[in-house]
Amino acid sequence: MSYAQHIREIGRGPEGARDLLRDDARQLYAAMLDGGVPDLELGAIILGLRVKGESLDEMLGFMDAVDERINRLEMPHGRVRPVCLPSYNGGRKEANLTALLALLLQRFGVPVLIHGLLEGFGRVTSAQVFRELGIMPLASTTQAQVALEDKGLAFLPLNAICPGIHNLLSLRSRLGLRNSAHSLVKLINPFDGEAVLVAPATHPDFLALMRDILLTRDQRALLLRGTEGEPFANPKRRPRLEFIHEGRCEVMFEAEHDSLRALPNLPDTADAGSTARWINRVLDKQLPLPKPIANQLACLLVASGYAEDFNQAKAIVAVEATGLLVGGN
Repeated sequence: MSYAQHIREIGRGPEGARDLLRDDARQLYAAMLDGGVPDLELGAIILGLRVKGESLDEMLGFMDAVDERINRLEMPHGRVRPVCLPSYNGGRKEANLTALLALLLQRFGVPVLIHGLLEGFGRVTSAQVFRELGIMPLASTTQAQVALEDKGLAFLPLNAICPGIHNLLSLRSRLGLRNSAHSLVKLINPFDGEAVLVAPATHPDFLALMRDILLTRDQRALLLRGTEGEPFANPKRRPRLEFIHEGRCEVMFEAEHDSLRALPNLPDTADAGSTARWINRVLDKQLPLPKPIANQLACLLVASGYAEDFNQAKAIVAVEATGLLVGGN
């Protein structure tokens, strides 16, 4: 493969660069995932894409290459679909509540796979919060498969799902900035079947691109603006929640824009220990569940097939999961 040709295409800046075709993007990213691109050319490709910005066809091609290299999981037994939570940003200013969403789903018998990083680069990862809750990361998809069948929940590090994209993600420490892998990991669904992917967009501009990717790939997903990039709804103000399925996008909840009537009772600090203790108090119904996360939970009960319709899902959440919700029903 001529890497120089691709670098010429994508490396001419935002005005002069040209997008790669989907198949060319697949072949290029396959070589990157397999470690076949020399360091000099790899750095040039990453920086060229960073400056130009990835097109829809490029992202689709990149995901095609990732899909070919994922260690797959079988769908857990049962009538409900599993939910997949990609967790890669961690908490910096706000508490990371991805574990709360996962544990609430587990309580309803919805299998949950969380995949992400162990290291936080100064942020609080979901792995760190789960560890405080007594839930350890697993080493392989085989272990995750057993945990999903036995316990209905598994945390799997990225390098156990796709070592190649984990290596590309790790380049941030050398290059000092993010690359395409940071967006692609949030689209990984390792199940062989129609699982529900919770897709958290980090920036508003990427929300539209993620929507197009999910629709084109015919994925079943709940799309939202993530809380600091994590896959749970902002507990202070609900983002727009979009259910993508059967080639269409259904808005389940619009974003909240009004001023808050009252702040939810959230952890005082964002460290893993304080977050875990707060999560346990919510699960024990000592503290109310923030309304935006309750709304997201209702969406996922519909998407997973646990509830027959949206009204039933909202009623189940209000009555059985939380008791009292912050901000009303």
